[in-house]
Amino acid sequence: MLAPMEDVTDQAFRLLCKEFGASMVYSEFVSADALIRNVNRSLEKIRVDDRERPVAIQIYGRDVESMVEAAKMVESEAHPDLLDINFGCPVKKVASKGAGAGMLRTPQLMLDITREVVKAVKIPVTVKTRLGWDVPSLYADIQTGSPTDRPFILELALRLQDCGIKALTIHGRTRSQMYQGEADWTLIGAVKADPRIHIPIIGNGDICTAEQAEEAFRRYGVDGVMIGRATFGQPWLFKDVRTYLDTGHHDDTMTLDWKLNVLKRQIRASVAYSLREDNALKERKRTELGGIIHVRRHLANSPIFKGIPDFRQTRIRILRAETQEELFALLDEAKEKIVKSEE
Repeated sequence: MLAPMEDVTDQAFRLLCKEFGASMVYSEFVSADALIRNVNRSLEKIRVDDRERPVAIQIYGRDVESMVEAAKMVESEAHPDLLDINFGCPVKKVASKGAGAGMLRTPQLMLDITREVVKAVKIPVTVKTRLGWDVPSLYADIQTGSPTDRPFILELALRLQDCGIKALTIHGRTRSQMYQGEADWTLIGAVKADPRIHIPIIGNGDICTAEQAEEAFRRYGVDGVMIGRATFGQPWLFKDVRTYLDTGHHDDTMTLDWKLNVLKRQIRASVAYSLREDNALKERKRTELGGIIHVRRHLANSPIFKGIPDFRQTRIRILRAETQEELFALLDEAKEKIVKSEE
């Protein structure tokens, strides 16, 4: 599954990942408060193309009333296949206000929000969260915060299940870890292995290769694997993972030329999406430069460029490019360097 990522998983990128084999794609997370205020950017985030399905819209907020209202709005306006609640975003501007992973400090409020959102909509509701707020919280009582020998995430998973969610995604880090260190899949596996858990458990964190995805299924028994940052600059990762899971071998049809053509497609798709006229809002949403800015980080972080001598300068130029033509030329230049380095 393609993980929800702010300023990354817009519709253009989701469609590419879906084409290359993602079983489900998730939207960028959407602020409940912004949706309720009809903020144009948030309304754009919840627009769904039928080619994406099954697709999930993810929302976040810090109080029951706004989350319930936003959930109803998503259901009536976007008609996604499921609604996901974000209780895992670690960034300061979200978590410090009590939303996202900030909810891990107020688990009862998290449960109240979940319960009421489930009751408010007819579509399936799922949750994405983390192992806890920090290392001490990994083994703390969910109500008192006192030390205990039971994993916090296991108790939380059971409570969320009781609220009526249909699946739970767990990122194997605490909020304090942000994206540092290694994801702890043992606790994800412990949740899945608990006989009282009957909803699907989706694992997230540090899945960058087909082998790692296969190990997550085999070793930890999860029902799904969610891939996030590893998709930067390689939306075809899902194609390789699916081939490997099905055959035990990597997909050898994805040549260098093929991958570079995919990246060029991604550039065009990002620009086209940015220039799209939104008939409902009667206004042009972004500019061509907006699409270029959006896609540059993908290209600059593509793993196909790793190991190229002196790629740093090319990377900087990619991050500063302002037109499609510049990016195409830089990709062609990078190809020449790759070929030369392999001679």
